[in-house]
Amino acid sequence: MEQTKTILVVDDEEIVRLNLAAFLEDEGFSVITASSAEDALEKAANYTSIDLAIVDMRLPAMDGNALIIRLHDLLGALGFLIYTGSVGYHLPPMVEKIGVSTSDIFIKPILDMNILLQAINNKIK
Repeated sequence: MEQTKTILVVDDEEIVRLNLAAFLEDEGFSVITASSAEDALEKAANYTSIDLAIVDMRLPAMDGNALIIRLHDLLGALGFLIYTGSVGYHLPPMVEKIGVSTSDIFIKPILDMNILLQAINNKIK
């Protein structure tokens, strides 16, 4: 039997975080939510089997780029998708270096969630 994949959703906007988590749970994923980078790091330290993180860029205190780098250092082979409201967002070299590409960036709101679902499935085959 195939093990359920676990996704960490990090967004400081509660409605976005909860709606995304509900969608992912409906699609059969196990979901961990975090409202800040610090919250995400604390939760990630307690879970060794996170397959993918969906990260907002504008978070209080530590931003999404720094969080991605820290999660990569903490958990290693973890996939990342960026879910941001910043239409002018550009990947910094350190984030690209760990395997995040422009095709991993999604601008809020996503009107067709199947596009996000396809990206998730491509990342955690």
